[in-house]
Amino acid sequence: MIDQDITTGHVGLNVTDLDRSVDFYRQALGIEVVGRSDADGRRYALLGRAGALMITLWQQSDAPFAGDRAGLHHLSFQVADVTALDEVERRLRGLGAAIRDDSGVTGEMAAGGQLFCYDPDGIRLEVYAVQRPAPPVAAAGDGPACGFF
Repeated sequence: MIDQDITTGHVGLNVTDLDRSVDFYRQALGIEVVGRSDADGRRYALLGRAGALMITLWQQSDAPFAGDRAGLHHLSFQVADVTALDEVERRLRGLGAAIRDDSGVTGEMAAGGQLFCYDPDGIRLEVYAVQRPAPPVAAAGDGPACGFF
């Protein structure tokens, strides 16, 4: 039956600077380059881990991501636990990413920690850990935690 065989595959993102984006995702999330082409006009990189493709970056944009148009809301990554989440946050801060702590969201994510930031092209990223040892804290920042920017 088809609905039992479908899973999410990889995500393809348009970027303005392939090298910058590859460096960001490698440093922030520890994702490896599993394939790459630097042919003129057709530059792309395949990023993944443990043999699984996660992200394809295509250098074919002249401007950053526009969050005011229909399309991608955010790209989400799950880590094993709050220790791993803390490590990702440390890496992101080291890269100069502004972190928004949305640990206080309600619903299924309330039991886990999460953070939001933007990649170099303005694509909104979420990183979360399902298990968090401390009770959730109130969200910091303006507006609802996950649904609206």
